Amino acid sequence: MEFDSNSWIRDGVYYYPHLFGGIMLTAALLGLSTSYFGGIIVPTMPYNLSDLGLFQRKKYGKKRIRVYMDGCFDLMHYGHANALRQAKALGDELVVGVVSDEEIIANKGPPVLSMEERLVLVSGLKWVDEVIANAPYEITEEFMNRLFNEHKIDYIIHGDDPCLLPDGTDAYALAKKAGRYKQIKRTEGVSSTDIVGRILAYMKDAKVAEDSNKLPLHGEPDKMNKTQGEKSQASHFLPTSRRIVQFSNGKGPGPNARVVYIDGAFDLFHAGHVEILKSARQLGDFLLVGIYTDQTVSERRGTHFPLMHLHERSLSVLGCRYVDEVIIGAPWEITHDMMTTFNISLVVHGTVAESNSLLNGEKDPYAVPKSMGMFRMLESPKAITTTSVAQRIIANHDLYMKRNAKKEESEKKYYAQKKYVSGD
Repeated sequence: MEFDSNSWIRDGVYYYPHLFGGIMLTAALLGLSTSYFGGIIVPTMPYNLSDLGLFQRKKYGKKRIRVYMDGCFDLMHYGHANALRQAKALGDELVVGVVSDEEIIANKGPPVLSMEERLVLVSGLKWVDEVIANAPYEITEEFMNRLFNEHKIDYIIHGDDPCLLPDGTDAYALAKKAGRYKQIKRTEGVSSTDIVGRILAYMKDAKVAEDSNKLPLHGEPDKMNKTQGEKSQASHFLPTSRRIVQFSNGKGPGPNARVVYIDGAFDLFHAGHVEILKSARQLGDFLLVGIYTDQTVSERRGTHFPLMHLHERSLSVLGCRYVDEVIIGAPWEITHDMMTTFNISLVVHGTVAESNSLLNGEKDPYAVPKSMGMFRMLESPKAITTTSVAQRIIANHDLYMKRNAKKEESEKKYYAQKKYVSGD
């Protein structure tokens, strides 16, 4: 049998590429160093060394930074959303811990929203990647190790406002000590305490108006109620164009996109809003949300509403992952021109709403899309309304008054000692 002198090379390369490649590399280097003395002839390699991967450094993907932020997220508002937006900017993946009802009661007082409702709100934010339910209020050593080892968290995030335990100690002391803590800037102008205060003020004003039993003179608007309503709606939020850009997707619908439109007040953004927006988004490629003006809401729900003004409500809706675009100050009535301008394919409205304008003898605001065969009633997944959430607070008036008085003191202290913090 004829012996193939190169078969051992081929077999070596095929079956033991890394080992044989190393031998050949050594031989090649030796051959070069002795070539001046007659050299050693090294057989030609059948493959390039680069093909064997000997000189190819293994490419590892960049490690994704995972950050963690927790909170009660009770009466979810745009301040919460902006905090999570900032947290996400400090890493690649954002894991959010939602503090348990029991922990909130022990450290702050009773929550307004249930755990299930708060989970829906947090999960519905566009910047959130994962959610941990029933997180502790304090970052204990045991929980911190769980974050680092099980959830692969790199940094723990919190705002520049202090988070103190009942004994006065810092809830994030251990994370800071471990060197795994990062701070973001608090969003000014709103807090859950502030919103509860608005609702309690609304109730107080309504009671005063009821006791006074005064009717408007000569058909004039009830000026007293309007003044009280404006007082209870006081907001310290200063809207900027940059904040709206930060919350916006910045993308319009494609030329053949099916645009779905839904409108409303979206006051005191709650789990019912998230679920109906999710359902609406599933009916098309692009969800456009119309948000009524403050005047429109007040005319239909009373002078004490909305509890959140137009720009506050717009940011809350924009932060929802199911929303692509909003109309800030949408008209009450949908027109032909509006349908054409935004290339709307379908208009939807939920079965659960604050009020039914048709019962008041008003013109149907959805008459045009109905005449075009482009309207659909959408079954509301949850029977929650802004009023029903507010009534939870009113029903436990004394409890929330006491809780708010304590929180307002700490907020005053924060603002008294406040210093400029860079960030957005």
